[in-house]
Amino acid sequence: MRFRAKIVDLACLNHFSRGVWSGSPRNAALLPPGVINTIAKLAKACTLRLTVSKLYFILSDKVANGGVSMWCELCQGNFFDEFQMEGVAAEHNEIYLELVPENLSRALRTAQSAKAVKIKLTNKHCPCLRVAVELPSLSSSSRIVTHDIPVGVIPRRLWNDFREPSVPDFDVSIYLPALKTMKSVVERMKNLSSSIVIEANLSGEMNLKIETDLVSVTTHFKDLGNPPWDIVSNRIVHFILLHEDVSLQYFIPALA
Repeated sequence: MRFRAKIVDLACLNHFSRGVWSGSPRNAALLPPGVINTIAKLAKACTLRLTVSKLYFILSDKVANGGVSMWCELCQGNFFDEFQMEGVAAEHNEIYLELVPENLSRALRTAQSAKAVKIKLTNKHCPCLRVAVELPSLSSSSRIVTHDIPVGVIPRRLWNDFREPSVPDFDVSIYLPALKTMKSVVERMKNLSSSIVIEANLSGEMNLKIETDLVSVTTHFKDLGNPPWDIVSNRIVHFILLHEDVSLQYFIPALA
């Protein structure tokens, strides 16, 4: 079982870690926070699934039991200049690792001006993802900053627990407003209430609402449009973020 990868392109590195630019040097569109930073904010721990062509970040808490679930899928060719992996066996050419995404995010913060970043699976004292950041130097030799991130290797018998979540038939779907606007509204509301009500209809209208003993606040959005998925009435909200090289699904159960 082996894994090693290398990122040289700065735009790809920023997209993968902090999200300043898009994942392709040929497309420098501004983007929300980078993939790893986003995952770190959504999950304290998650599963990293590695295949020959893709990476997956998975959070598989059971929505039916009140937990959230996440499925983030990346094409490795959009981020890495080099990517080599050998799975647990020829017929099961995959690797499943349990990790704390904040540890990976913290390691990549040292790579703001890096010449290259190498990521390698090691097992000297315990399984680790080794992140080696090559920094510019005034001398002829490079400066290397190395981070060893502990990981757990998930055995083959448990892989079926980390499959893409099944999606129920939705009652209402709606395109979200600008993420920056929605984030600002939600952050203000969370200071007033520990829960929020999301309402949407098939006319492209959505409400974010909080109600407490002291205050009732509703923010209305209209003319949003309706794609073919998103809310199961009183059961689950399914958020989908689609970018040219990243797809992220996040499932939040409704409160009883």
